[in-house]
Amino acid sequence: MDDIRHAGLIARRIRGRWLGALIEGPSGAGKSDLALRALDWGFRLVADDRVLVWAADGRVFGRAPAPLRGLIEARGLGVIPVEPVAFAEIGLVVRLGTPERMPEPATEAISGIEVPLLTAAAFELSAPAKLGRALEAFDAARKRGI
Repeated sequence: MDDIRHAGLIARRIRGRWLGALIEGPSGAGKSDLALRALDWGFRLVADDRVLVWAADGRVFGRAPAPLRGLIEARGLGVIPVEPVAFAEIGLVVRLGTPERMPEPATEAISGIEVPLLTAAAFELSAPAKLGRALEAFDAARKRGI
């Protein structure tokens, strides 16, 4: 059964599959802004504003609801079309806020499956780069069984 989350989902091609960062935060926190900037860092849009989430085979996936597929809000510009990815595995939950300098590892359960959790400052210039590195690192650790 699909769960609908107020979030954005961006993804990168990692080890032959689309692996995504689910960006969560309150309205106006910068979810779409971060996603839009991440597109310039090699990410692709999966969903903006609403994400349908489901679990299968011990992994969590997300996609856009049909009416929102391929659309992203650019504050001050409006809703614009972008070429989306149909769906992606969620490899990271990004909670918008003020990150600690050296945080302890954290996870969030989605559909009973633990997913790495990262707090990020939405408007920090390095945020898209950090998301890319975090996806790579957490995926590599998972592959090693850490």
